[in-house]
Formats: sequence, C-alpha cells, structure tokens
Amino acid sequence: MPASPSRNRRRIGWDLGGVHVKAALIEDGTVRDVVQAACPLWRGLPALDRTLAGLPDWARAEADHAVTMTGELTDCFADRADGVAQLAGWASANLRGPVRIYAGRSGIQEPQAAAAHAADIASANWHATAALLGRDLGTALLVDVGSTTADLIPIVGGLPAAAGYSDAERLETGELVYTGVVRTPVLALADHAVFAGRRTRLMAETFAQTADVYRITGDLPEGADQQPSADLKGKSLEESETRLARMIGRDRGEGTAQDWLLLARHFAEAQLRLLHDAAACLLARPDLPAAAPLVVCGAGAFLGERLAARLGREALAFTQVIGARIPGDSAAWASTCGPAVAVGLLAEAP
Repeated sequence: MPASPSRNRRRIGWDLGGVHVKAALIEDGTVRDVVQAACPLWRGLPALDRTLAGLPDWARAEADHAVTMTGELTDCFADRADGVAQLAGWASANLRGPVRIYAGRSGIQEPQAAAAHAADIASANWHATAALLGRDLGTALLVDVGSTTADLIPIVGGLPAAAGYSDAERLETGELVYTGVVRTPVLALADHAVFAGRRTRLMAETFAQTADVYRITGDLPEGADQQPSADLKGKSLEESETRLARMIGRDRGEGTAQDWLLLARHFAEAQLRLLHDAAACLLARPDLPAAAPLVVCGAGAFLGERLAARLGREALAFTQVIGARIPGDSAAWASTCGPAVAVGLLAEAP
C-alpha cells in the first residue's frame, strides 16, 4: 500500500490524457513548473513510458503524486473501467513516491481502489479544476477550452455543480462540448463556408484542423500544437492555408492570404457559436446569477475570453484566480494544464 503523503515534500499533479500528458510541480503551495508533452496513448501504455522519459527531471524524481486522467477513453483499452485500472496501475508502478488518484465526487483514492471507483475517476479532470476554483469563487462558470474538448462547468456555493458527471451525461447537458483549438477537424464546425462572395459546401474530409484555423488567424498559442498535422506535413502559415483550401476543393494558389484569413475566421466564428449556445443554456440556470463571471483556461483561453465578451460577462483567467500560487513564468502553461495544477493543489489537503 502506498505510503501516506507528506506535507513537507514536493508534490506533482498529473493529467494523463489520450494525446497529452500534463504535469505540475508544486512546492509549499506554489506552482514551480508546468509541462505538457505529446503522448499517443492510443498506441498503448508504452507511449506513456516514452513520454515520461522525455519530461523534465523533476517529473521522474521522488515526490507525492496526485493523478487525474482522461486517457481511459482511448481505444487501446477495452472500456473506460479497464483504462482507469491500467492508468492507475501505470502511475503506481512508474511514478516515484506515493501515488493517489483523483476520483472527483468520491475524493482521492489509492491506486488499488481505482477499479472500484472507475466511474468517478474516468475523465474527472474538469471536476478538479472546478473544485479548486470553488475555494476562491462562490459562483462562476468555468470555461476550459483545450486542444480537443471544452468543459463548461457551473460552480455554485463554492462547489462543482455540473448537472452531468460522465462524458455521456455532460454531452447531453452541454457541459462537455467536443471541440478544441488544435485537433478538431474543421468539418465538425460547419457544413458550408463562404469564399469569394459565394457559399460553398465543404469536402467531407479531414484535410484541416482547428490548429490550421488559429495559426492563420494568429491566435494559436506557441507550443499548443504538439500533434501531427492532418496531412503529416509542416505547420507553416502557407501549409495551413493549403490544408484549409482543400476543404473547399481548392488549391492555395486560387486565393489570396486575405481570402484564407476570411475563411479561417468563418470557422472560428462557427466554433465560437457552439460554445455560445452551450454557455447561454448553462447561464440561464437560476443558481447562476447575472454577476457570475466566466473563469477561462486551456490552450483556447482566448476563445473563453471572446465568449465572455459576447455574453456580457466578466472574464477571469484561471491563473488570475489562484495567481498568488503561480509565478509569472509558469502562468501560461498553468492555464493550459489547469487540471494538473488543480489536482496537485487539491491533494495538499490532509
């Protein structure tokens, strides 16, 4: 059985995802460093071994470890319960020091209890972020827009107040919007676009992703796009324009840079509307007053800020709410890796 965590040692919060591993180093309540690394977990658990080997030395050093996850849904596992058990087992075997697993509404569990709490552990990283913010904000709507998905989580009375809990439930309630700023195929945002003054249907292909859209608009944060492009080619502005042009059956040379910018903005607007519709429904709840702010984080925090402006709500950065615990040089990655930061800080409680 893992040793009890110590108050006086370093702690690392982990978010084991299906395409990224995120880790936050925490000492004495301060986030000292944060890292995100690509991890093609769909290829099997050895992908985690390779990713761990490439992380900073502190990630492999002795520490107390708190783990949340979303990677249990990848197709290398038989089902979510199998994924939870295997990821908890991997963490226990490969992280140096005591390991505990975040189980959301069931608290923090030992790895050997993960199978019994699989339904509460599976993809509960959103719960960790909302629970941490609830310590400082009584009422808010968390908007965490990541590379692949967006979590919109009501916080009421200082606690996560999502109507759903599992991925399936939160898809139904609008608290999980399966859209992100890096990996989402643009075909998932619209079935048509406007080009050169004419409406056109889209190719039913995954030629381009939202990373291309936001690279063209200039919004994509540095370092956010850690996965291969759709065509496995480069990530220059010109190559992104080429991929986007293919979505409307054209070559890049058939348009100007302004044409491709306008097309990218069309898809950006379509994605923002998806978030707007979900947020507007949630903010209509009677327990979320008009003064409730949006707390934005994730690689797509810029979309959260635009959403708040559109809704006429105050936007607070995740790092602003817990800013006293995050040095400035870690703030950008702390926002991108919010659940890893959150689970590490939450695990400080005895």
